[in-house]
Amino acid sequence: MSLTHLSEIDFLVLTNSPTYFPSPIAWEDEVFYFLMLDRFSDGRENGYRDNQGNLVTTGISPLYSPADRENAIKTDEDARKWREAGTRYVGGNLKGLTQKLGYLKRLGVTALWVSPILKQVHFQQTYHGYGIQNFLEVEPHFGTGDDLKELVRMAHENDIYVILDIILNHSGNVFSYAGDRDRPWTGGTYPVEGFNDKQGNPTIPFVKADPQHLPDIAGAVWPAEFQDPDAFTRKGYIRNWDYDPEFREGDFGDLKDIHHGYGSPDDYQVSDALRHLCEAYKYWIAYADIDGFRIDTVKHMDIGATRYFASAIREFTQSIGKENFFLLGEITGGRVRAYDTLELTGLSAALGIDDIPDKLEYLVKGYRNPNDYFSLFRNSELVNKGSHIWFRNKVVTSFDDHDQVRKGSYKARFCADAGASKVVLNVLALNAMTLGIPCIYYGSEQCFDGQGGSDRYIREAMFGSEFGAFRTRGVHFFNEDNLVYQELAKILEIRQKNIVLRRGRQYLRPISGRDDGVRFSLPEMVGGQIRFVVPWSRIFNGKEVLLAINTDYDQPRTAWVTIDNDLHQSGDMLKCIYSTDASQIAQVVTVEARNGKAALINVPAAGFVIFE
Repeated sequence: MSLTHLSEIDFLVLTNSPTYFPSPIAWEDEVFYFLMLDRFSDGRENGYRDNQGNLVTTGISPLYSPADRENAIKTDEDARKWREAGTRYVGGNLKGLTQKLGYLKRLGVTALWVSPILKQVHFQQTYHGYGIQNFLEVEPHFGTGDDLKELVRMAHENDIYVILDIILNHSGNVFSYAGDRDRPWTGGTYPVEGFNDKQGNPTIPFVKADPQHLPDIAGAVWPAEFQDPDAFTRKGYIRNWDYDPEFREGDFGDLKDIHHGYGSPDDYQVSDALRHLCEAYKYWIAYADIDGFRIDTVKHMDIGATRYFASAIREFTQSIGKENFFLLGEITGGRVRAYDTLELTGLSAALGIDDIPDKLEYLVKGYRNPNDYFSLFRNSELVNKGSHIWFRNKVVTSFDDHDQVRKGSYKARFCADAGASKVVLNVLALNAMTLGIPCIYYGSEQCFDGQGGSDRYIREAMFGSEFGAFRTRGVHFFNEDNLVYQELAKILEIRQKNIVLRRGRQYLRPISGRDDGVRFSLPEMVGGQIRFVVPWSRIFNGKEVLLAINTDYDQPRTAWVTIDNDLHQSGDMLKCIYSTDASQIAQVVTVEARNGKAALINVPAAGFVIFE
């Protein structure tokens, strides 16, 4: 039976007996994996390895082979059906995800970020989860509350933390404006015709909930405490995404903005609706043993509202033994805004979605100066403290995601470019082995190449749905024999075993050509591109690890690379502990007195190496 009121939750009973899974000491030690639940697994795959590593032969959907590529778009009509399938639920669920925890663990994932799972409005296909109608119930397409609890329990058994994507800024399309439905933000409040019923019609009175006459649970908004006109700003949709207060007060399209309160951060007057949101999300922590939240659209919330939520959640989680509960904010609008928001609100970290993904992607592809990326982590003037300290654990880094706001109206995964699959391991390695908390977007380890004129094309299904990756249907992609999957697993294992690679300071290293070894400079583009060695060091407690990628897709490259002068002596040896060319592993290079100290290293074509 569904909860209808927050007042029905008894936190004393809920938290009386469980021993909650403790938080990690340092989140920068973890490797995140972000997936869209509807697009990940339906649990009916065949020929994958289960959580214990055993081959499953009882499923329905076979493993993808190259011959299956574009099997869903053989005709114009087939292509149309495939495209339209991408706008709807395709069947991924919590049970399917639970069955794939072994796949994720063997890859090296230690923290699972799951797209929103709460119940959506009934009359729209908001498969992405951002259209919440009931804050106390799991979306039936995804499963049940018990399924969520089992997912988290199994994840914890496999030493994987679970981060839920949550929404505070808005609900789903739970009411309709009166009269003309085109209601852009102008600063004023619009009249409302009614809460929307199960079919999306505004037949439910837009008034405070009457406990004796509650509407159908499939209509309006729940719990009943949210059935209050004052819970919503009612100011119409945002047109200017950079105008304040429009972007804080307006609706996200038809997603209705929730009123949080008003005032300065230090004197914020909290609304009942914000208090209700705190209670609802505390419930899910207590109920399912969640380890963290990724908070959607933080830019569009008052600083005071975010601060209040963070404080309420932290006090609650500390009271049940989760001392370091993770609060990750999606903060668009530039690095200064992200830093200031973190400092003012007490969130744990920000998503690096503004400039990090672009520079990660195009550095690896050979079209950005390496210093453009590495300097993002040296801007101590911005953070006003040791930047190596701040960026180590205050930003979650990735190169692909489900929105790709940076790419405008045309979306494209990393591997959409011709030949990019040759260097996708390099971008995964660069992300994992540089500062910040690394996050893998689902399918990257299988070289997904989605591209097109809307978000759906970068949200392909991993399983045998009607909207599969590589324009397929009926096949799945949980292939642990994929070379990128296998090599990334090796790289992440090395990261897990070396604190230097998780917490060390970071330096882009000057290089010199193999035949020179005298003139050193930072690697940079020539003629609009760079096709050479890009090396960097991580240093921690007197130990240096040297890493490098080669942005030349076709030729191995050799270069003298500067290393720390004080940590090495001439004649010391550095051993290769990883290379995309397996024959190079265990080979040694000699440290020489060049530019202080340097070593001559070779990096395979489109390759990656680690020396220590």
